[in-house]
Amino acid sequence: MAAPDTQLQRPSEPDRAARLRARDEQLRAALTPLAPGERPLPLLVAVGVAVAMGIAVGVGTATIGDLRSHGGSIPGGTFLCTLLLALAVGMFRQRYCAVVAFEGLLAFQMIVASLALVLASNLYAAAGCLLALGGGGWLFWVLIRVMGRIQATELAQLDSPVSARDAAQDSYDRVE
Repeated sequence: MAAPDTQLQRPSEPDRAARLRARDEQLRAALTPLAPGERPLPLLVAVGVAVAMGIAVGVGTATIGDLRSHGGSIPGGTFLCTLLLALAVGMFRQRYCAVVAFEGLLAFQMIVASLALVLASNLYAAAGCLLALGGGGWLFWVLIRVMGRIQATELAQLDSPVSARDAAQDSYDRVE
């Protein structure tokens, strides 16, 4: 018995692209911009994690006597401490680029934790790696929506009826 000749029709590229654009527009329309001064809980958690890690790195850099023997350096520790604290300030100010950079650090941390899980020699080390993976993965996931809301806020501010001259004067006034 011969099988019927049925081929699945793949949608053409223009149709697929149009559907994807329409879906993107629906998702963007569903994002509500952040209210002035609003900081969602995941953003505050990310700020707290960045501050805690920055302080921990700074204290570790300052208190470990022979940092080089532990695989570190004072300039490297100082740079990492400064970077984490600067990211915390940027995220608190709702800067999109700071959240993206922190997400990059979270992704790197998850890669390192997964590699460390392979090399874990006891249950405590494995539990620590799984905790780092779970916490980092959760924070990475929930920050994606926050980034969308920050972007929606920035787009709403661009569409507002404020003239370019007024916006320039406002930014000049903030500097003073």
